[in-house]
Amino acid sequence: MSVSVIVGAQWGDEGKGKIVDLLSEKMDIVARYQGGPNAGHTVVVNGKEIILHQIPSGILWPHTMCVIGNGVVIDPTVFMRELEFVQNQGISVDNRLLISDRAHLILPYHRRLDTAREESQGLKKIGTTGRGIGPAYIDKVGRMGVRACDLLDAQALAARIGDTLDEHNRVLEAIYHAEPMTVDEIVQQCRSFADKIGDCITDTSVYLDGAIRTGKNILLEGAQGTMLDIDYGTYPFVTSSNPSSGGACVGLGLSPKKIDNIIGVVKAYTTRVGMGPFPTEFDEQFSTHIRQLGGEFGATTGRPRRCGWFDMVVVENAVRINGLTNLVITKLDVLDSLAEIKICVGYDYDGRIYEHYPADLPAQEKAIPVLESHPGWVSSTKEAKTWDDLPMNAQNYLLRISELSGVKISIISVGPDRNQTIILAS
Repeated sequence: MSVSVIVGAQWGDEGKGKIVDLLSEKMDIVARYQGGPNAGHTVVVNGKEIILHQIPSGILWPHTMCVIGNGVVIDPTVFMRELEFVQNQGISVDNRLLISDRAHLILPYHRRLDTAREESQGLKKIGTTGRGIGPAYIDKVGRMGVRACDLLDAQALAARIGDTLDEHNRVLEAIYHAEPMTVDEIVQQCRSFADKIGDCITDTSVYLDGAIRTGKNILLEGAQGTMLDIDYGTYPFVTSSNPSSGGACVGLGLSPKKIDNIIGVVKAYTTRVGMGPFPTEFDEQFSTHIRQLGGEFGATTGRPRRCGWFDMVVVENAVRINGLTNLVITKLDVLDSLAEIKICVGYDYDGRIYEHYPADLPAQEKAIPVLESHPGWVSSTKEAKTWDDLPMNAQNYLLRISELSGVKISIISVGPDRNQTIILAS
């Protein structure tokens, strides 16, 4: 029996979807603990790309049970579309999916509020996907959210939505000069959702506790990455929840004592989507080059990702906050053609060298990376199956990352397919 958490150790898009899919082969349960449909997990199976936003990647293995925890915000429209897509791939979801009765819903007024607020910000935009995730979490904290358990009581559901919508309509009209919304359409959408997934709604904390007691292997899956954490990310350019390992405990109702392994996924370089500080970012020409090599476009929005050198200050932040026991390095192959590769080992700001990620935005935005240069390997790693198959300079680069982070590397990904993976340790 083991319980493992898998977290992104950068700004998201690290390749967690592939790694979750890979590890799910030996898992009885895969449980998602936070986030919404603003993050896409991409898995390539037999050359076919599958992108999942709400349903855990473990659904691709027929023996794996999938759980959506209380820390997740669920968009009924996106969820049902994704469920239909999965079933159309010939994947059975019957009796394989559980939803926490405490999970909150993203409703149409959340999306409208999200878009209206972002459009009103002008140059102060934070780059939200407009999917309603932020407003849904605001309702949760404001004690006015609609939860999955509310779907099971039609009368209470209508009253709950009515009270919440009254307040949101006042904001939409008075502040954003947007059209108000009506209760009936939203209630009908929720009832349709309830008819289809009502049997999946349960107390998933109790379910997971029972599974642990009976010796099941469980993987806890987050969305986004540590640098987008609402508390420890590049605030305010962050998400609205805790992608870090602590979010797994509160987002699934599990004790920290139950967790055995915490696996951090990092790219062999760094990317981020949208606005916000990025100290190691390449110039536009080189960023475009790496973006094309790595296919660096958002799985959810299609937005081009910004690219930069591997940032050990960012990864140190993730190691410390998450308590990482293992590192997974993805997209090593993207660096195959480079003659020189750099690692950021600190920031120079205002005459001071930072080894830990600063909290204040000016320091994050104006920090100059202290770069350590390494020779590239200028040969393909895509066919490598073992550590010894890797070029010596690639090995040295990886060993330096492990040395600086203080964490062992257990998996190396050298391409998008399942079989383009080097397993170093269980």
